[in-house]
Amino acid sequence: MAIDTRERPAMRENAPSRVAALAATGIRKGFRSSRLEAGRGAHLLAVDDVSLRVERGEIYGLLGANGSGKSTLIRVFSTLLTADAGEVRIFGLDIRRDELAVKRLINRVSVEASFFKKLSAMENLVYAARLYGVGPDESRAKIVSVLSRLGVDEKRLGEPLEKLSRGMQQKVAIARAFLTAPMLLLLDEPTTGLDIRSKREVQTFVRDLRDEHDATILLTTHDLDEAARLADRIGILHEGRLVAEGTAAELTTGYGASTLEEVFMTATGRRLDDADATNAERSE
Repeated sequence: MAIDTRERPAMRENAPSRVAALAATGIRKGFRSSRLEAGRGAHLLAVDDVSLRVERGEIYGLLGANGSGKSTLIRVFSTLLTADAGEVRIFGLDIRRDELAVKRLINRVSVEASFFKKLSAMENLVYAARLYGVGPDESRAKIVSVLSRLGVDEKRLGEPLEKLSRGMQQKVAIARAFLTAPMLLLLDEPTTGLDIRSKREVQTFVRDLRDEHDATILLTTHDLDEAARLADRIGILHEGRLVAEGTAAELTTGYGASTLEEVFMTATGRRLDDADATNAERSE
């Protein structure tokens, strides 16, 4: 069953194939920390000179441990943060000079999506659609269709968001992002905290978005299996730097490895779960 979408912007048909969906060059982003002793802060570099290119219609996976800079990079790409240095272009548009035009072409799903928790899933999604000029009559049918693809029973759409599980709320967040028919969808760890069945439903939906609706998708994950299952190309982030990039086959061949886990270990010097544990300890 295909998902009905909004009429796509003319740019979607007319954009030259040589124009990347996303082209980032030399991105740097740091933050001031005040956690050092004696109240003396330090400038922490979260993203350090990252350059990458995502082609139209591609699923690009950013693989890295917690604290590697994935979410910071996504926030820069989505215009929520301003990079300290470097340039980002979305379908040829500069995200600083053409910010409003860029925002019409993208949408983002974060690991911690915000909602009006007292309202139902349907009410939240109808409200979000109206902000983008989609009327209730049009949006309701689309909402039911999208959430059905994600395994959400139509009977649950009238329940307050606060009564839905974490997995159900994340599915609603994904549906909300898709209602705007974005040309570039930025998914920041979209399946974190989901059970196996829900994770597979979301992964299938993400793949269908690309295959059926000409969507370009950039997703961050620290799930090796998810990266291998979804991404056409994978970039490995480590301590704010892009240390490896290629298809899963190119990475394993280039590093003389049999699995992505071995590639990650060679490129970063540690196992992914060990890196996650270390970063979690640092944040405590």
